[in-house]
Amino acid sequence: MSESSRNKLGLFNIFSLGVGGAIGSGIFVMLGFGIAHTGRSIVLAVSIGCIYMLLAYLFQPLMASMFVLPGGDYDMKCMLLGPTMSGFAAIYTVVQSLGMGSYGLAFANYFVSVFKDLAPYQIWIAVAVLLIFFALSTKGTKALATITTVITFILLASIFMFVSVGLPNVKPGFWSNSDGLFFSNGFNGFISAIAMMSFACQGTTMAPISVMPVTKNARHTIPLGIILITLTVGTVYALMGVVAAGVLPVEQVMGQNLSLVAGEIFNPTLFAIFILGAACCAILSSLASGMTMLRYPLVAVAEDGWLPAVFKKTDKNGYPYVVMLLFLVFSIVPLFMGLSVDSLISLIMIPAMIQNAYMNICLIKLVKKYPKQWNNASWHMPMPVLKLVCVLSSICALAVAYYLFKSLDTRSMIFCVVLLVAMIGLAKLRLFTGAVKAEALLEKREQIAKAAIAATEATENTLNKTA
Repeated sequence: MSESSRNKLGLFNIFSLGVGGAIGSGIFVMLGFGIAHTGRSIVLAVSIGCIYMLLAYLFQPLMASMFVLPGGDYDMKCMLLGPTMSGFAAIYTVVQSLGMGSYGLAFANYFVSVFKDLAPYQIWIAVAVLLIFFALSTKGTKALATITTVITFILLASIFMFVSVGLPNVKPGFWSNSDGLFFSNGFNGFISAIAMMSFACQGTTMAPISVMPVTKNARHTIPLGIILITLTVGTVYALMGVVAAGVLPVEQVMGQNLSLVAGEIFNPTLFAIFILGAACCAILSSLASGMTMLRYPLVAVAEDGWLPAVFKKTDKNGYPYVVMLLFLVFSIVPLFMGLSVDSLISLIMIPAMIQNAYMNICLIKLVKKYPKQWNNASWHMPMPVLKLVCVLSSICALAVAYYLFKSLDTRSMIFCVVLLVAMIGLAKLRLFTGAVKAEALLEKREQIAKAAIAATEATENTLNKTA
């Protein structure tokens, strides 16, 4: 076995990376909102929701079973999307900045549950956190990556403490439905809860996809790792759901964050440790990861012409300060629009799910274009089965978008529609004016496909030599 083979990531590495990356702020931010929709059956909503969201992101594990893609998710989108939807996806990268605002607001909500005298200053605490992490981002990705590693360790330890202390405090009769608080709003409420928790349940594919080039036997290891990660995260979330909905009466925890339950099961010292160590660290981890992961895609969006040329500017150290300032503005402005945490998250999830539905359908065409790679795919299936699964996956994604949209208030609905129209309109405008050339996008797609095929063949040759 060569040195490079020994250094590549195996299944355990993928599993560890994926679980650490998937369990983040979403469960702390959204669990109370999910309980409000379905009561104690939130336990099923989060566990089934992880599998449901795997279906919504079906294009990722299926393409990972066909190709080794050096650019991960970015390459997948380039291969699947046409010019207009490529623009939609590019502009969505900027829209994702709205999620940073929700992190800041959620952090402030938890923070003031420990430091109650600061409650009147929640918005300014949120702004301060965003500014601090923006400042850290100017120091490069290493600083944020180091912070994220430390935070993730603290987070996982704190979740273990919450579950182990909380489960013995769950009131008897949790699994009975004598009070009607299982599926409290029927089937529609249960599906709404899955949609509401989609933000927390969606991360099981993302980290594995990003490390495809450095994974041993990636076309087999990554899809298998995604399945194991999904089952593990679903189990952890279910246990957290039991504690969240079972310690206090459901009516008290609906729409509330986990500080309410933590205050019931922990003494004041452990309560502060949990809030600052788990909830706040989870949110800060997601904020740091978001700042790290979005920087380079934002630069690519500007360089590809989807934004005006001014957004390509960098300082003497190469930091893209103009596009990152746009990122910061999109993060902070929503805080002063009176939008709630769940509304902000819905506004970033709805375009994502529309995009996923489109890509799951486009996957059928891509499979037909590359029959050799599909025949060798580790998740190969007959074409009629693939078509059925892709259609069902698209329906799953659109259902999430629909239920999230339905849960918005009127003002947020209008904002969402305007946002979607603006994204499509700006993409078409940039293509129409020639700022982005459709021919160049199609050429880029072919180049990515050739690189993916070459990387896949090189990996297969290495495996054959070491077998």
